[in-house]
Amino acid sequence: MATERKIYWGIGIMSVLILVGALFIPAEPRRISDLPWHIEHPTSDTVRIFGLTLGESSTNEAEQRFSEEAVPSLFKSPEGKLVAEVYFEQVKLGGLPSTIVLTINVPEEEIKGMYERGLRMATTGSGKKITMTPDDITKLRTLPIGSLTYLPSLHVEETIFIKRFGQPAQRIREQKSGLIHWLYPQEGLDITLNGSEKPLLQYVSPKNFDQLSQPLMVSGEVLK
Repeated sequence: MATERKIYWGIGIMSVLILVGALFIPAEPRRISDLPWHIEHPTSDTVRIFGLTLGESSTNEAEQRFSEEAVPSLFKSPEGKLVAEVYFEQVKLGGLPSTIVLTINVPEEEIKGMYERGLRMATTGSGKKITMTPDDITKLRTLPIGSLTYLPSLHVEETIFIKRFGQPAQRIREQKSGLIHWLYPQEGLDITLNGSEKPLLQYVSPKNFDQLSQPLMVSGEVLK
């Protein structure tokens, strides 16, 4: 029985290593744009990741790219801020199932109108979630992507991130949650780490990076 358990553990460990390798250390990937470390800069102020250019590409283009229909949502924070997002639950990139969340750039007056026309409202742990009208969802799909958040389906060691992205410009720990952010402003990348939990990678345009990093600087602790 002990031998069988060792075999099962060995198979399980190898399976995880193969999955991590398929995403972060591929030998000959079928499509290099499937890889989270393949960040392109069409201009100094723009980011292209997973074949999508932030600030230009739309949800419609993302649906074609990921071969999955997006789930749209409109959120209102306790402070009253409105944020429109679309959610892809099972995107396969580099052979690994992942979750993708896109925030959408919606003009202020337009997003207020979407909120006022909302069909239903539900309370969540972080505010309120509004169900939009079909017409507003159609409109949302045509607007540009503001940021992209990528959540791989398994834990990734810090050494792999260093190998692929290099040392971050800063490391900041959130005081309340203990989450640690690795910041790469030139790439427009924030990697959020939580011990043994799965990481979260958020991509924004470098020109908008201060909007992401400054709140962390105010409420967090800079690590050496």
